[in-house]
Amino acid sequence: MNKTQTLYEKAKNIIPGGTQLLSKRPEMFAPEQWPAYFSKAKGCEVWDLDKKHYYDVAMHGIGACLLGYNDPDVSLAVQKCIASGSFSILNPPEEVELAEALCNIHPWAEQVRFARTGGEIMSIAVRIARATTKRSVVAVCGYHGWHDWYLAANLGEDDSLKGLLLPGLEPLGVPEELRGTTLAFMQYDREAFREIIDKHGDRLAAVVMEPCRHHDPDLGYLEFVRDKTHKAGALLIFDEITIGWRLTLGGAHLRFGVNPDMAVFAKSIGNGHPMAAVIGTKEAMSGAHGSFISSTYWTESVGPVAALATIKKMREVDVPGYCSQMGKKMQSAWRELGDKHALPIKVEDSYPALAHFAFGHKQAIELKTLYIQQMLKRGFLASTAIYLTLAHTNEIIDKYIVAIDEVFAEIACALKEDTIIESLEGPVAHVGFKRLIK
Repeated sequence: MNKTQTLYEKAKNIIPGGTQLLSKRPEMFAPEQWPAYFSKAKGCEVWDLDKKHYYDVAMHGIGACLLGYNDPDVSLAVQKCIASGSFSILNPPEEVELAEALCNIHPWAEQVRFARTGGEIMSIAVRIARATTKRSVVAVCGYHGWHDWYLAANLGEDDSLKGLLLPGLEPLGVPEELRGTTLAFMQYDREAFREIIDKHGDRLAAVVMEPCRHHDPDLGYLEFVRDKTHKAGALLIFDEITIGWRLTLGGAHLRFGVNPDMAVFAKSIGNGHPMAAVIGTKEAMSGAHGSFISSTYWTESVGPVAALATIKKMREVDVPGYCSQMGKKMQSAWRELGDKHALPIKVEDSYPALAHFAFGHKQAIELKTLYIQQMLKRGFLASTAIYLTLAHTNEIIDKYIVAIDEVFAEIACALKEDTIIESLEGPVAHVGFKRLIK
């Protein structure tokens, strides 16, 4: 084994789950082949512990670096911050500047609270909503993190969160007393949402949802949810952690002209540096004044400094436009090469910035694993989805497309000869959340 794989084998015995983030677990891609660790990252290039070079054409930092890894402008701002001292007994003035910037981008918002990660800022938003409304029940229709308030939806008799993005989320360790405090409904299922309002409207504190994920919402749907939520006396919270800033400067909801009571941001707002924010109206945020929400590292300087530098650059460069352009190029390549090699490739007509495809075959997971395996051999960290960034240049994408052509040809041959399993050099990729050690 090389250094990278050897270290991960060690990690699995001393770090439960192997990694801190499920989406970065090698088993989600190509077990025993995907590199777990990096020694350097720049743009969309990554080097592992063995100095092997890869182009990241997968979920690029799980959507956290919209400008690319180690963006020079953001890194310069952070380096200056660190040189001056990034932490003290006093507070960073940049947090006030950042709050003003977010409210200027979102004129409906009047107040802001900060954290450093997506999961915790979602929990803060829900805490504020419960404090403001003095109610407990929350309705959700997407994936919103690992905290108790969210996983409580799976304390019922069925897997209520199944199909909302990530299967297999067991509520082990979540107090059974939280049963019934979080209710799930599928996106665009108006009847299921009405049922929640009818049965639990007088106890409903908030509805938490993404304004969109891969497509524009059905006409009038966001207005429908907003109006029903407000009529019940609850608050509407938009989770913009993944989609925010990819479609437009600021939250995706600005594109649709539907304002929530609160909106939540993380990931790309700091371009790889931990930063998260919840913005809201004064009325919606009123509960934050009385609820105890406090943490030491929410007062460090690097997060706000990185966010300000990131937003400054996104004001100067049309990042959403560029990512959309490159995503369309990828979607076309997958379709054309899939047809060329007679592969069962399904390319969804989704937002190009979050382009993805699937193998329409009974051995879809095996085919996906084989695709990842063969792309690794060519120096690409690739999967069936690509989160485009400013760092994905035409030159790099062209190299990727050449590699796809070669790998699709190999997969077509394996399908024809029925040697898919024999072609795999490791186990099949995991789907959803699974234990690593029994």
